Amino acid sequence: MTGPPPREEPDRPPFLPPEPDPAGPWDPGPDHGRVAPREPRRPDPLAVAVGNASLLGAGYLILGRRGLFWAAAVVTVSLLWLTYATAETWCELLVVLWWATAVGHGWWLARRHPAAGPRRGQRLLALALTVPVLAAAGWVRFDAHGLEDDVAGARADGDCGAAVAAQDGVAFRHRLVAAPLAARGDAVVEACERLDTAGGYLAGGLTGDLDSLETGFRRLGAVLGEAGNERTVRAALDRFLGRLPTDDGCLTVTVADWLRERAPGPGDLTGPASAAAARVAPQALMDCADDFMFTEDWPGARERYQRLLDEYPDDIRADAARKGVGKAGLAIELDRITELVAAADSMGSGYCRKPAKYSRAPAYRKGRTSAVFVGDTEYTDKLPEEWRTDTAHASLVVCTGEAKAGDVVETCQYEDHDGNIGSVRFNKLAVRVKGYALRTGKLVVDRTVQLGGESCPGVLRYFDALPSRMAVTPSNGDVRAAFGPVVGR
Repeated sequence: MTGPPPREEPDRPPFLPPEPDPAGPWDPGPDHGRVAPREPRRPDPLAVAVGNASLLGAGYLILGRRGLFWAAAVVTVSLLWLTYATAETWCELLVVLWWATAVGHGWWLARRHPAAGPRRGQRLLALALTVPVLAAAGWVRFDAHGLEDDVAGARADGDCGAAVAAQDGVAFRHRLVAAPLAARGDAVVEACERLDTAGGYLAGGLTGDLDSLETGFRRLGAVLGEAGNERTVRAALDRFLGRLPTDDGCLTVTVADWLRERAPGPGDLTGPASAAAARVAPQALMDCADDFMFTEDWPGARERYQRLLDEYPDDIRADAARKGVGKAGLAIELDRITELVAAADSMGSGYCRKPAKYSRAPAYRKGRTSAVFVGDTEYTDKLPEEWRTDTAHASLVVCTGEAKAGDVVETCQYEDHDGNIGSVRFNKLAVRVKGYALRTGKLVVDRTVQLGGESCPGVLRYFDALPSRMAVTPSNGDVRAAFGPVVGR
C-alpha cells in the first residue's frame, strides 16, 4: 500500500531568515525596540538663502545648524540696536552687509551638502518667514520716509508746529528700522524747540529787557547757522516782529531803537528787524511824546516830537509833531518861569535876578495889565485881587524891593519918657519897582514908588529913646495909589 505523495515546500526568498520553530523559544534580536535613525537632512540651497534673508537665521535652522542660528541672532540684534542707538547711515550699511553675508553664507553651506536639492516644503517655509519680515521692514521704512517728508515740508513752510506734530508719529519701529530718517526729524524738532526758547527771550524783550532781547537774537542766529532752518527762523522772527508795536509807545521806541542799532546776527535777521523798526517807530515816537505830554514831562515830549521830525520829516504825523514841539516848548518855558517866580523873594533872587521870557504870555501894553508881584511883597500883598493873576496869564512881572525912607511928610513934637520934648519926622515909604514884560523878558518899568499914609498920630508908641524919624502908616488905598501907575490902574 502506497501512502500520499510527499508535500513540497514553497519557495522562500533567499534573503529571509528561516521561520522560527513554533515549538522553540522566540529571540527578538539585539536591535528590537530601538527607534529607527532619522533620515539625513537634505537642504534646499534656495530655501536656506531665502530663510537667512529674513535676518532671523531661519536658513541655518533648515540646515540644522543651531549654533549658527543663535550666533546670527546675536549679530542681528546687536546691529539693529547699534543702528537704533546711533542713528547713523553707516550702521544701516552694516546691516545690509550682514544681510548679504547671511544670505550668501547660507547658500554656500547648503550647496556643499551632499544631499542638497530642491525641496518645496523648505521653500514655502522660508518664504512664509522671510516675506512678512521684509514686507514689514519695507512698509516701516516707507512710512518713515513719509513722516520725514511731512517734517521737511513743514519746515520748508516755516511751520514748526506742524513739523513737531508730524515727528510725533515716529514710533519705536521707525527708529529701529529707519533710525537715520527718524533722527533727521528729531533734529528738526530740536531746532524748533530752540526757536521756542529764543521766542521766549524775544517776548521778554517786549517788556523792556534788552539783555533778554539780545539773547533771543543770538539764539535765532545760532539756529539760522544750521542748514535748512531759514524758513523756521524767519517765521519765529516774524512772530516776534508781528507783536510790534506794543501798547506802550515809549517801550516800542526803546525796542525799535535797539533793533535798528544793536540787533546782532546776520543780515537775514537784522534786515527784517530794521525794517520793522522803521515801520513802527514814527507812531511809537508820537505815542510816547503824547504820553509824556499827559504826564507833564515836557522835555521828554519835546525830544520825542523833535526826533520824529528829524528822522521822518515826510511822515504824515510831521505836522502834529511840529505842534507838539511848540506846545512842549511853551510848557517848558512856563515851568521855568514858574520856578523863577516862586524863587523871587527879593530884588536879587529868582526872576528878579534872571528874568526870562514866556512866549505865550499876553503882550505887555501900558494901561491895565495883569501882573505877578514878587520880591518883598509886604505891601503888594495888599493890592486888590483883580490886579494880580497867575504866571500863565500874566503880561508883567513886578519885582519890588524893601521899603526905605522916602520924602518927609511932616514933623511933629512928642514928649519922651523923661518929659523932654523932641521932634519926629514922618517919611513916605520908598519902594524900588522893576517890571518885566513876560512875553519878552525885557525891563519895561524901572521906578521908585512912594507910599503915603497916616503921620503924626496922637499917641506915638516906641521903645527906649524917642526916634527922630518914622515912616507913615499906609492904608490899602495908599498902596493902591502908589502901585496903580505901575500896572496902569
